[in-house]
Amino acid sequence: MKKHLSVLAAAVALACASAGATAGTVFDAVKKKGYVQCGLSDGVSGFSATNSKGEWEGMDVDICRAVAASMFGDASKYKGTALSTQQRFTALQSGEVDVLMRTVTLTQTRDTSLGLAAVAASFYDGQGILVRKSSNVKSAKELDGATVCVQPGTTTELNLADWFRTNGIKFTPVVIDKVTEVVRAFESGRCDAFTDDASQLAAVRATQLAKPDDYEILPERFSKEPLGLMVRQGDDQWLGVVRWTLFALMEAEEYGITQKNVDEMLKSPNPNIQRILGVTPGAGKNMGVDEKWAYNAIKAVGNYGEIFERNVGKQSKLGLARGTNALWNQGGAMYPWPIR
Repeated sequence: MKKHLSVLAAAVALACASAGATAGTVFDAVKKKGYVQCGLSDGVSGFSATNSKGEWEGMDVDICRAVAASMFGDASKYKGTALSTQQRFTALQSGEVDVLMRTVTLTQTRDTSLGLAAVAASFYDGQGILVRKSSNVKSAKELDGATVCVQPGTTTELNLADWFRTNGIKFTPVVIDKVTEVVRAFESGRCDAFTDDASQLAAVRATQLAKPDDYEILPERFSKEPLGLMVRQGDDQWLGVVRWTLFALMEAEEYGITQKNVDEMLKSPNPNIQRILGVTPGAGKNMGVDEKWAYNAIKAVGNYGEIFERNVGKQSKLGLARGTNALWNQGGAMYPWPIR
């Protein structure tokens, strides 16, 4: 019995030692190289795409910049890597990127079987289908026998098959890797329909199709798509920096802290605001970063609402309503954990 207990104790000690050996490794590596390497989508307007100057822009890019600001006090300390749906998880697993911020649906399988950890949802979406208005199709149930463009290795591909099978509808998938190539195939008539997250379909229609008004998104939503951030398992310190940066952007919106008024808010008597902005110390020390980590992030990119509106909201070409992505106290699902 004693022998068995000794073996068990040794195993537990080894496990604890192994866990300790990996703690902080990504955090330390990022700190040493001096920038955050973010895995981004390969051209999804509103979320992450390069402009005519070759500069990254979009909602996911702003969150990446916020993490850089939290880590280094400088939002420019980041680099973006364009990743296809097929490349994204391998790139994170191998250490090519430090964090995935490219329209990844957080699922049980991805969070438990790939050696990766889901951080938090940054955008709630649902899968839809884009068609030509000239087809006179008003429901996905009218697409029996249609060809549908879809990207491989995605929950989109699986959801599409499940929904059509459940409804007894036959279709032919046209599987294409890159978004830009999918759009070209759809626009040229190779596919009768194009399926993706509804927000991405809106982005494609608004920015990549020559005649946006000739297309419409059908009313059905086939799935829940909590799009969010992912890191490698084994470094809770790095996971914490990424997670709490996102939550800080949401908390800032909740307490009325904006990119414009953040300096004035340093004088606020509200204890919640004092903790968020580092006037009351502690949060930064807990994560191994400067106490002004959240202040730096908000100063650089604004709060979550500001990021949403300028990239995908009413101030943008996409013109999306907040909907589920509104804060919890405004009828939405964005419920940040408190910084305290």
